[in-house]
Amino acid sequence: MTQDEFWQILEKGPHQELAGRDVDSLAAFHRLFWEKMAESYRWDLWAVAYIINGGCSDDGFDYFRGWLIAQGRTYYEAALQDPRRAADRAKPDECEDEEILSAASRLYEKKTGHYPDHGVRQPAEPTGAPWNEDDLETLYPDLWARFEE
Repeated sequence: MTQDEFWQILEKGPHQELAGRDVDSLAAFHRLFWEKMAESYRWDLWAVAYIINGGCSDDGFDYFRGWLIAQGRTYYEAALQDPRRAADRAKPDECEDEEILSAASRLYEKKTGHYPDHGVRQPAEPTGAPWNEDDLETLYPDLWARFEE
């Protein structure tokens, strides 16, 4: 599966698009998805997710990144270039997608009886500069003002 095919599936609606795929295609999608999850495991994106949602746990950040990837290539790549862009379509408590994390693997498991190994090493720590909650208003004043309740 190419990067273009991966993004086309997401843009058309992954739950429908994946349903008819063979196991090799499901495994490839699963691998590419987890490559994007590893690539987006960054402190700056976590800060944005934290501001948008008024807090963000480890799991919540996974769900946020799932949502971010599900928004499509253009949106995702813009957020990687400037993390503030991850907030362009964001609404508090509406930018998490837990189901997308296992969409392909559930179908793969249903067809084969076992879970696929995506083979993508997930980083132990986010990349970039760590932050403290007290730093967020200074780091992202525009987003802080927009999402502060």
